[in-house]
Amino acid sequence: MMTSKFGKTSEVKAGNQEKDALFSENRRNLLKEITGIAAIGVLASAPIPVSASEANSRAPLPARQPGVHDYDVIIANGLVILEQGETLTDVAIKNGKIAAIGSSLRGAQQVIDATGLVVSPGMVDAHVHINEPGGGIRNDWEGYVTGTRACAKGGVTTIIEMPLNQLPATVDKKTLEIKYAAGEGKLVIDVASHGGLVPYNVENNGIKEQSDGGVVGYKCFMATCGDPSIKGDFLNVDDYSLYEGMRQIAKTGKVLMIHAENAAITDRLEQIAYKKGHVSLKSYVATRPVFAEVEAIRRAVLFAKITGCPINFCHVSSPEAVEEVIKARGEGVNITCETCNQYLYFVTDELDEIGPLAKCSPPIRDKIAQDGLWRHVLAGNINFITSDHSPCPAKLKNKKNAFDAWGGIAGVQNDVDIFFDESVQKRGMPLKQFARLIASNPADRFALHTKGRIAIGKDADFTFIKPNSPYTLRAEDLEYKNKISAYVGRKIGARIVRTVLRGETVYSQEDGLTGSFPGRYIKV
Repeated sequence: MMTSKFGKTSEVKAGNQEKDALFSENRRNLLKEITGIAAIGVLASAPIPVSASEANSRAPLPARQPGVHDYDVIIANGLVILEQGETLTDVAIKNGKIAAIGSSLRGAQQVIDATGLVVSPGMVDAHVHINEPGGGIRNDWEGYVTGTRACAKGGVTTIIEMPLNQLPATVDKKTLEIKYAAGEGKLVIDVASHGGLVPYNVENNGIKEQSDGGVVGYKCFMATCGDPSIKGDFLNVDDYSLYEGMRQIAKTGKVLMIHAENAAITDRLEQIAYKKGHVSLKSYVATRPVFAEVEAIRRAVLFAKITGCPINFCHVSSPEAVEEVIKARGEGVNITCETCNQYLYFVTDELDEIGPLAKCSPPIRDKIAQDGLWRHVLAGNINFITSDHSPCPAKLKNKKNAFDAWGGIAGVQNDVDIFFDESVQKRGMPLKQFARLIASNPADRFALHTKGRIAIGKDADFTFIKPNSPYTLRAEDLEYKNKISAYVGRKIGARIVRTVLRGETVYSQEDGLTGSFPGRYIKV
């Protein structure tokens, strides 16, 4: 646990005179304050040297001339998480890119004082559901404007959104173009896309079309999903379409995201429980046992070995699932896995008190499973953290029978603050590991080469975190279209006070959210 508090919230100042004043007193005071904080483990007061490769990638800057600034923005006095570890240093931005890192930077149009704050790479959330277009059926679900505003407020600067629950689902060139058009001019942060693997697109060149259109990966469900009665809805794969889809995806070199649960088992167990009149969330959890997750993972791993398809298992919910991934990794399979805040935060015994807002699949498991997941997170066996942000209108959650409620948790706005609190502040996770889990690892896995790190030449994407700054989340704090979340009412021990996208502040605690839409689609 941290033993002392950081200082004041960030403040924006302009020009070099203010910057010079900030250097002396603030830097000395901050050093005195943070050097005793063992959980964060400050490496040194001097900046970490920039590697030769980073120095060589530094973009040439204009020659210093009277009245001409070398940089657009300097972030001063923050505890900056670099690849090698965290250090008290400054970061300069030019044309949306990180241009310099060091303790004696001058020459900016604007200086942002990050005294008392952790400056982290902006989060790259690799698993987010945006439900636009709604196809006339889901128009009241999450859209790009509200979804990406929530991301900005929560310190998420890039998302990879899923090929479902919008209508039509993204499965080929035409539907991918429809999705891109739906988000045009509505993005507050940057958005990449996963394509879809469904039974009906392995025979019509849909996999290749999506790769050519720039998707960074693909998504499939081994668990039952979608509504066959709705034209264009996403459907789960059978074994043949999973195998054939993986064979085709392997040719693209991109990663298949897999929701791994045995559909035949979970569907039948749910039918039996429903007929018996079970209504509780605890009963719902029992219909999706750990072994159904483990079996599906084993089957997909076998297909990956045969096809050579890179795979990532979504939202692993049990230590047993992670152990299957570790085993396959040791056998040479190109495999990663993610887990989500909800599995690290909630446990089964509290679900019925929270209600259907906490329903998701795979389900939230017991304390023993949660402790096992944390051991794997801290040991580095889980590759990244995601939200699996899966929102819906309140009426689909407001059900007396848990089996009738929509299965998804709205959580992207609290990706960073909750995970920072739970991992760094409560469990002593090193900051460089925190940054890898939320940013660099997902960026690397999905070839987002300009994202994920505070390093020269990368996009200037940052989230400023104020540690030991607890607050209680209220529904009115949420930017979602439907202001519901299982986290409402929870006390969170850290705050996001600023989010910067390619050098532009898109959220600050003082000024709120930007009114503009500087986000872009990322195509690989």
